[in-house]
Amino acid sequence: MQKSNLGKRIAKSRSLYVMIIPCMIFTFIFAYYPLTGWIMAFENFRPAKGYWGSKFVGFDQFRFLFEDFEFWRAFRNTVVMSMMNLVFGFVFAIVFALLLNEIRHSAFKRITQTVSYLPHFLSWVIVCALVQSMLASDGIVNTVFSKLGIIKKPVLFLGEPSYFWWVVAFSNVWKEMGWNSIIYIAAISGIDPALYEAAELDGAGRFRRMWHVTLPGIRSTIVVLLIMNLGSILNAGFEVQYLLGSNGLLVDVSQTIDIFVLKYGMSIGNYSLATAAGMFKTVIAVALVFSANAVANRLGENSLM
Repeated sequence: MQKSNLGKRIAKSRSLYVMIIPCMIFTFIFAYYPLTGWIMAFENFRPAKGYWGSKFVGFDQFRFLFEDFEFWRAFRNTVVMSMMNLVFGFVFAIVFALLLNEIRHSAFKRITQTVSYLPHFLSWVIVCALVQSMLASDGIVNTVFSKLGIIKKPVLFLGEPSYFWWVVAFSNVWKEMGWNSIIYIAAISGIDPALYEAAELDGAGRFRRMWHVTLPGIRSTIVVLLIMNLGSILNAGFEVQYLLGSNGLLVDVSQTIDIFVLKYGMSIGNYSLATAAGMFKTVIAVALVFSANAVANRLGENSLM
């Protein structure tokens, strides 16, 4: 009986299944088939010999990786910058969506939305060039701070390791805040207006309505996006760290796992060690997604699975 019902549902939606076939093929070719390269992590891989001709060494690459101080420094940098990007990115996007929802002038609201989206479409090369220009010793930031009397001499924002993580975090916020707020704005638009009217009749002001109506109304969206973003907790980025932290003064705080993989995989030619680092990153990401999903289920929130 169940097989018969399943067959009827498939037959009824056969056009949708046909449409999804190209997506499945694309995903297999570019997402799953490349995973065969993970075998390099367990070999002393030599390109001339290929996968099956290279010597199998078991977990030797992972042992070397976990004993390497440079890898753990890259791991620390990746986790810290990812957490900063996650926290600030979430907070600023949600706050921006809440404030934008309170704008009553529709033309000004549309213009603000459009302007906030634009940085997302800029490449990191352009963004990093703007950041370097703004934070230079004679840039606009140092000039304004000097005029206001906050500093007496120019600050080398891109020469001091203690500033680098903050520069990366706020560069990400500036570039992605407007784009990340789109889904929150869409979720807010689905809240029943009667709830706002009832809260207003009870004497709630704008901030009270945001706290007691808007935020609970988009809580499930926030939880789902948080779970999805936790899977990228080890994706602190590559371009911004590589472009802004290319000088020797910042190498201790700028190198991420992605840069570590590039260094060993492309520069040194140790493909096995680079693959082991990338594999470690993927396994941690999958574990974090399942853990966050389980916590969301226990708390009674919406989850992915």
